[in-house]
Amino acid sequence: MANEKKTDFFIGKLLDLAKIKFTPNGSDIKEIQDALKTASKKGTGKVGFPEFTAKSKDFIIVIEDKADIEKQVDYKDEERIELSTTTKSKTDYAENGALHYANEIIKKTSFKKVFAFGCSGDEKHHIIRPIFVNEKSYKLLQPVENFENFFENNIEKYYREQVLEETPSETLELEDIIKKSSELHEYLRNYGQLGDSEKPLVVSAILLALREQSFTLSSLTGDDLKTDGQKIYDALSTHMTRVKVKPETKKEQVLSQFNVVKNRTTLNQVDERLAKTPLKYFAEFLQKNVYETIAENSNEDVLGRFYGEFIRYSGGDGQTLGVVLTPSHITELFCDLADIKPTDNVFDPCCGTGGFLITAMNKMLKQAKPSEKEIIKAEKIHGIEIREDMFAIATTNMIFRGDGKSNLIKNDFLKRKTEKIRENNYSVGFMNPPYSQGKGKDTAHLSEINFINHLLDGLADGGRCVVIVPQSTMGGNKKEDKQIKKRILENHTLEGVITLNKETFYGVGTNPCIAVFTAHKPHSEKKYCKFVNFENDGFEVRKHVGLVETERAKERKAHLINCWLHDAPAESKFLVKTTISAEDEWLHSFYYFNDEIPKEEDFDKTIADYLSFEFNMIVQGREYLFKNAE
Repeated sequence: MANEKKTDFFIGKLLDLAKIKFTPNGSDIKEIQDALKTASKKGTGKVGFPEFTAKSKDFIIVIEDKADIEKQVDYKDEERIELSTTTKSKTDYAENGALHYANEIIKKTSFKKVFAFGCSGDEKHHIIRPIFVNEKSYKLLQPVENFENFFENNIEKYYREQVLEETPSETLELEDIIKKSSELHEYLRNYGQLGDSEKPLVVSAILLALREQSFTLSSLTGDDLKTDGQKIYDALSTHMTRVKVKPETKKEQVLSQFNVVKNRTTLNQVDERLAKTPLKYFAEFLQKNVYETIAENSNEDVLGRFYGEFIRYSGGDGQTLGVVLTPSHITELFCDLADIKPTDNVFDPCCGTGGFLITAMNKMLKQAKPSEKEIIKAEKIHGIEIREDMFAIATTNMIFRGDGKSNLIKNDFLKRKTEKIRENNYSVGFMNPPYSQGKGKDTAHLSEINFINHLLDGLADGGRCVVIVPQSTMGGNKKEDKQIKKRILENHTLEGVITLNKETFYGVGTNPCIAVFTAHKPHSEKKYCKFVNFENDGFEVRKHVGLVETERAKERKAHLINCWLHDAPAESKFLVKTTISAEDEWLHSFYYFNDEIPKEEDFDKTIADYLSFEFNMIVQGREYLFKNAE
């Protein structure tokens, strides 16, 4: 028999995890105490005892629990909860009881905004449904996995987005950034005659020059003696020296990529349509629309965000720059899955524009002591990038984030011997390898699984490795891929795989997953790996914007991290724990089984469906299908 005390304990633990201070069986707030004195669900006028109450900002939270999921709610119809004069629905059902208490609080106190929660089940199988209640009505909201969105730092934003259905300010800002990025791309093409691979380099050069105090837009006069491009080049060179880009060889490699700004005649000649050089026009656009308009109206790193969106717009489809850039919420998830610390030594062998390294650096700096911060920047961030243009962009990106000293090198990762890589003692490896390069003849060594194996071999003993790859990589249907999977298990441990939202790389058409490994620890046959279906991650595609974060993303991510790092139980449709072999498809869909206990109505429906099928077959003269074979 279901035990309601277990449900109470589970809900109380979730409230603690969300840092919400609560009172069981009543309230510490006098107004609510008085209201509950006559709020019995039975309508007797006696005291009522909701399981929990809490206050978050200007909102009251009231919670009713039931042990049995069947007692979650009694609906009057599809959209209305039963609150008739009879008491049974209020006393027997979680949502009905919670709504009753919310109405009592609103009617008898000065608090007019309440989130009522009906909760049922246990840690593994449960329903947690929020209902927003005010003086006029109530609104049923989507079920949640925890109370992360109702912590005082998050609840106002959740209310505006989920209850009032307002467009979040972050989405509006992103729309503005994307619009400006789109405009700039058109200008670069029309006035600069630049290709997609050249556009980010020109923008990078101008943005770096604008950071140098000695550089002014008025100095861009279109002179033939010293061109606008030369002035921009000199300013960015001075700035790279000022921020101490090291080593000197890296600085020279990066500067060589910016030669386009001083050598391209089209950029440096006055354009009659503009009455100035295209370079000056681009610089004025960036000064006005990025430095002045956007950056002044935001506390966030909008310059870096604009740069990231611009790069993504240049080649995020994987067809122009030839790269698929990792979204920032994924780079942040990597750091959480690896539980990254200031003492870690982080390595990305395919660093692209530096997204993983930037996120890791920021995460480490936030946790670090003041004396550790310069060490992290100078010694703890390492990356390899094979392409000259991406290498320059990665270095520029690090400068925008306040660092020019990270150990980035231009090289071919697969040609570096793992013994040499291991000398660096990397404790964390992050990677988004080049996709789909191992499909042709004699290209098996370029497959994603081979990149993973090479990275694992190069990490320190016990190193944590997190990679994002197409789901087909974890399937490993090719003979060569199965051999590499077997080799990986012989030398390293697979911790688990997380299936991601199919729109994570919006517009690319890749179904991605995240795989987590421990290096140089042979995989035990008794090891239970975690396989997660995280397709419902709280991110949605918005028209003209792409993939955007909704407030539900916070509770979805909190649930994932709680299961991954703290072993919280979950339904098998979200998480499966199992032993594996190299022959398996390392994906949630391969191991999934339905662990929900069938309901009585499910059994009745199955029997009814079978009898209906048998009757139809007999009517059609196929009764022989149901005779026992001799």
